[in-house]
Amino acid sequence: MRHMTWTAPPITRTDEPYVADERTLLEGYLDRHRATLLHKCAGLTGRQLAQASAPPSTLTLLGLVRHLADVERTWFRRRVRGEAVPSLYSHPDGRPGASFDLADPAGAEADLAALAAEQQACRDAVAGVSLDDTFVHERLQETMSLRWVYLHMIEEYARHNGHADVIREAVDGVTGE
Repeated sequence: MRHMTWTAPPITRTDEPYVADERTLLEGYLDRHRATLLHKCAGLTGRQLAQASAPPSTLTLLGLVRHLADVERTWFRRRVRGEAVPSLYSHPDGRPGASFDLADPAGAEADLAALAAEQQACRDAVAGVSLDDTFVHERLQETMSLRWVYLHMIEEYARHNGHADVIREAVDGVTGE
């Protein structure tokens, strides 16, 4: 029997709504960016997902997947909802950067599944929360709203999707939105 290599599955992206209420627009834009990251990973093996485009940088598609799963969890579940959930990826010595530094091609399928699960958990966590609801950021000691978190997450994904464009082109030459 021939060994099959796992590849990231294709993703169907939908357009964000063009006319809608504020909440629907924010959720639609964020979901479009979430899907875009997965689209950039589609068709690649774990080894390709873990390939750095500009060594010695550890910036990889797999690292971005892991990083954004943790960022989703931190903002929506830990900060907005106050859930006591641990970070998904951490160095044993507490240093930052584990999402990138410890990305293992053998764990790529599980990491993509973890991102998808975290995205859904975050949707569920804030489904009934008003955009005007606030929390105090534990480090900054600033009051922030769920509306701000949505805008921040859209910006976070947009920035990293730009990185993903460059990384994907370096991995296999694929370009495009």
